[in-house]
Amino acid sequence: MPTGFKNKYAITPNYIPGPSKRRAGLPISKVRFLVAHDTGNPGSTASQNVRYYINSRNEISASAHLFVDDKEIIECVPALTAPPEKAWHVLYGVPKDNELYGVNANDAAIGVEYCYGGTIDADKAYQKYVWVLAKLCFEFELDPEKDIVGHFFLDPKRKTDPVTGLANSRRTYEQLLRDVVAEFNECTGVAVVPPPVNTAAQAGSVIVTVKLNVRKQPNTRADIVQVLSPGTALNFVARVGNGQAINNNPVWYKDTNDNYFWSGGVKQNQ
Repeated sequence: MPTGFKNKYAITPNYIPGPSKRRAGLPISKVRFLVAHDTGNPGSTASQNVRYYINSRNEISASAHLFVDDKEIIECVPALTAPPEKAWHVLYGVPKDNELYGVNANDAAIGVEYCYGGTIDADKAYQKYVWVLAKLCFEFELDPEKDIVGHFFLDPKRKTDPVTGLANSRRTYEQLLRDVVAEFNECTGVAVVPPPVNTAAQAGSVIVTVKLNVRKQPNTRADIVQVLSPGTALNFVARVGNGQAINNNPVWYKDTNDNYFWSGGVKQNQ
């Protein structure tokens, strides 16, 4: 395993008092995997969710370890800021966690909640969410390609998280898993050589249909140069056929300033 990890963000502990229904104070002997969640409550922030957990700690048993929004990463059940404890974030009766990892999620997994919607900046919240999942993989010597699972996958009859939360900003669960691997490699200094950009000269004009990020490279990890509002007219000079696939669409355009934008966020200017 790599020996160091880049600490981009602060993790703030604000523990649920225990012992209580939400925090029993039972240790996790070995963290085996991570469960990716979303709050299912659009617009609610990390601090609001943690405050609710604290205030209702003796009324409800459901819990999670970390909440992430655009401004904060808050840990309410110890995971990274103290020796890990059990949280109640997946029903014990579902069998898939045992099939995949040989153990119940509540006994051996860290649950991470993604806050989305409302006034939350989706890009900043997503960056923190991806980073903390990668950080957890590093700290507990997990494989970021194999040891993260969505709540919906463990309990498909009842849950859709984090798919629903990610879709709020046109992201997919599959993209999340790829981005965590990329973040892990970046933060541990693993050199990954990206494939050459396949660019073909093609001039045209489009209209932005959603909030659109213009980036230095045709992938969502590249620096954002500009954010454009729906209705903005935009010219392009080339088509990229092998950019990062978003919702299975890998086509990006290169603008007149040698920056890139995803084709799924625009329509042809008639």
